[in-house]
Amino acid sequence: MKKNLLVGACAFVLGAGTMAYIGQTAQADQPRAKTYRMLQLFGDVLDIVDHQYVTEVDDTKLIQSALDGMLTSLDPHSGFLAPDSFEDMQDTTRGEYGGLGIEITSEDGVVKIISPMDGTPAARAGLQPGDYITAVNGQSVLGLPVNEAVKQMRGLAGEKVTLTIARDKTDPFDVTMTREVIKPKSVTARMEGDYGYVRLSGFNEKATDEVVAAIKDLQAKNPKMKGLVFDLRNNPGGLLDQAVGVADIFLDGGEVVSQRGRDPRDIERYNAKPGDMLNGLPVVVLVNTGSASAAEIVAGALKDRKRAEVVGLTSFGKGSVQTVIPLRGGADGAVKLTTARYYTPSGRSIQKIGIEPDLEVAQSQQQAELIATQSFQFSEASFRTALDSQDGAERKGMHQPAEAPPAGFDIKKGDFQLSRALDVLKYGSVAATPKLPKVMPKIASVIDPSKKPTVAPAPK
Repeated sequence: MKKNLLVGACAFVLGAGTMAYIGQTAQADQPRAKTYRMLQLFGDVLDIVDHQYVTEVDDTKLIQSALDGMLTSLDPHSGFLAPDSFEDMQDTTRGEYGGLGIEITSEDGVVKIISPMDGTPAARAGLQPGDYITAVNGQSVLGLPVNEAVKQMRGLAGEKVTLTIARDKTDPFDVTMTREVIKPKSVTARMEGDYGYVRLSGFNEKATDEVVAAIKDLQAKNPKMKGLVFDLRNNPGGLLDQAVGVADIFLDGGEVVSQRGRDPRDIERYNAKPGDMLNGLPVVVLVNTGSASAAEIVAGALKDRKRAEVVGLTSFGKGSVQTVIPLRGGADGAVKLTTARYYTPSGRSIQKIGIEPDLEVAQSQQQAELIATQSFQFSEASFRTALDSQDGAERKGMHQPAEAPPAGFDIKKGDFQLSRALDVLKYGSVAATPKLPKVMPKIASVIDPSKKPTVAPAPK
């Protein structure tokens, strides 16, 4: 019925004969009558703009923008993909495309960075999750659909691009980068003493195969490896089948994730196959606020199934499923529509909540202070139109993190979250790992109940 309604709606704008047919249907179905009246209103407004706007307009662009506006009003992750944007998206999931290497989204017409991708110009330039992009090459991108902003950032390899960045507690600044053909290496691996370390930066079509290859290489070269740190920090997610495939590497069968749609009975479960590639070796998963979507599925599955403990910061909280529906085989682009929510094996919603670590560790004192004062925490919950978790749970508010680097720790040379993950492997569990003394008197004073925390406004 939905597809038929869509066809009818398109025809209504285009032909008087169809309008007569729709009129007869509307009389028999009052709810549809209102829908068709609003579609006629859309046609009237389009006609007014077409004939009276101060300059000539492109009807195709107007209609595409209207479609995108309709979909983005539903939630931050639904949208309309014009044919070239749909092609760009396919290039991204294949793991090779041109650009700067930034995963972005839009909130109230402002472009935000979810995460820079490892080994790309954006990562090397120091761009951070939560940064706002306000202009590209001096041209404002405020109010542009996210797909249009992406177009401005992509182009020929070798060309320079200047982004204007707004970041909390700093003045806007420009960052100039050179476009590259983005072939992000999704996986890096090495040994940290007796323990393996594997980092996965994104869930493209190659993710599972690359993680398998990296672990096999570590096992072959280090047959006495005692455990593994699996780093999903700043991993913006990607393909669902790859999330299931990566979780399957560590799990010996059982559920990985379920997705539930509008109908409570509409539940689809995804399971791992028998066989644990690490044969029970202990695993610690690293996450932070830049870990989203597929990364949260993996972290949530390994945590719920007691296969791994999680160290770091609460993840982004993007727990919704987007289905990409090509229009006329992709010739007219595609609709990206939120169709379900993700749930961990224990039945907990990821949406807005994220995956909370077993051991909360801030990477720096500055990061710990931000969490304590809640002056700026970029997550799914910060989107005005974000879906609720459905089960009523809420994301943890401002609080003092359990741990942060002690005085004297050089955050430029050391990775404090990784060092604590290795401690958890060394001692066997989070519970057995000696806790560090509180060394954050500045933060403690900020969150004193007698004092109201200062909340810095987000850049506009």
